[in-house]
Amino acid sequence: MRILHTADWHLGRTLYNKTRYVEFQKFLDWLLETIKEQSVDVLLVAGDVFDTASPNNAAQQLYYRFLSQLSDTGCRHVVITGGNHDSPTFLEAPKQLLRALDIHVVGSATDPVEDEVILLSNSQGTPELIVCAVPYLRDRDIRTSEAGESLETKETKMREGIARHYAQVANAADHLRSSLGAAIPIVAMGHLYTAGGKTVEGDGVRNLYVGNLAHVESTIFPPTFDYVALGHLHVPQTVNDRETVRFSGSPIPMGFGEAKQDKFVNIAQWTDNQMSVELIPVPPSQKLESIEGDWPDIENRLNALKQLGESVWLEIVYQGLTPMANLKDKIDQIIAETPLEYLKVTTPRSYESILACEDDSESLEEMDPLDTFRRRLQAGKIPAEEWKPLEEAYQEIQLLMLEAERQSK
Repeated sequence: MRILHTADWHLGRTLYNKTRYVEFQKFLDWLLETIKEQSVDVLLVAGDVFDTASPNNAAQQLYYRFLSQLSDTGCRHVVITGGNHDSPTFLEAPKQLLRALDIHVVGSATDPVEDEVILLSNSQGTPELIVCAVPYLRDRDIRTSEAGESLETKETKMREGIARHYAQVANAADHLRSSLGAAIPIVAMGHLYTAGGKTVEGDGVRNLYVGNLAHVESTIFPPTFDYVALGHLHVPQTVNDRETVRFSGSPIPMGFGEAKQDKFVNIAQWTDNQMSVELIPVPPSQKLESIEGDWPDIENRLNALKQLGESVWLEIVYQGLTPMANLKDKIDQIIAETPLEYLKVTTPRSYESILACEDDSESLEEMDPLDTFRRRLQAGKIPAEEWKPLEEAYQEIQLLMLEAERQSK
């Protein structure tokens, strides 16, 4: 039994308004070939298939074309779960049709939870794998809200709710395996944030709740699970050094912070009642680079890249002390008639200038809400010792707004 684990495709995502369909298509084509070459039996996609709840036609075409081509690879089963970027309703709309192709989709938490436990059988009808297809657990799925709760109480309830959900799913899977009387593996899926998880600046990973809420411990995954396939964090990593509890990471860099990061898909293999894991590197399809420094630093690096003759998308951060009104013009002169392209050129500014909107090069979508709030506190000359209660109040307001938004969907 060979299982390929991937997540966080974010189909339709742009980078500073630059579309990335060619990159997505190259990855999906490579994935089809890899599934065939690696003799993969089961494909698991652990959330964030799309970048938005309403993906455009191009993103949908990439997704459905990929699914339609899977039958030619020899892969017998596919399980797809929803992430925090995905719309459960959209993902599950073709659920019955995809089921006929042995493609299982779980967009949101189910009631009863046993519906998230999927038994996969081979062509002879012999059970070969149990998958606990746990999607991204929304706030309303894991706790009840009560008036007057503190942020700390909400946090505790969220963590307890996630742990309880996994315990219930694990119990159902264990009961199913016992009823079958067969030593078949149990694999769990999840889309969440674990305590100590690694992220990088600009990776686009959204807080699932607010601040550090619901950063769960690895102890929520019972030993019943032979492998745990996780999504949400874009850096490939194990959880607390548990080799069989892993984030696969995103398959392409989602931002310039991931530009130097190696990307992988995971192959989990069940042999002699034991699970082993191999990482398969994903070939890069578009080079990204962030250049920071004074003008001589930027100029030297641009000239060096120019000599290489490779297609590179650039983020340029000017850190010189002397303002340069013609910065973009000087960059354009160097990269003219080359495959180099800058997507963003920025000059660090003070909090006051940001809040005064003196420069519109940074949009609100690119800024972290809590950091924006801190900037406002600093601009308002609020004493540092008064920040914590104000931040907690702000986060609680955010949480209430998220609850209202999710209940309306």
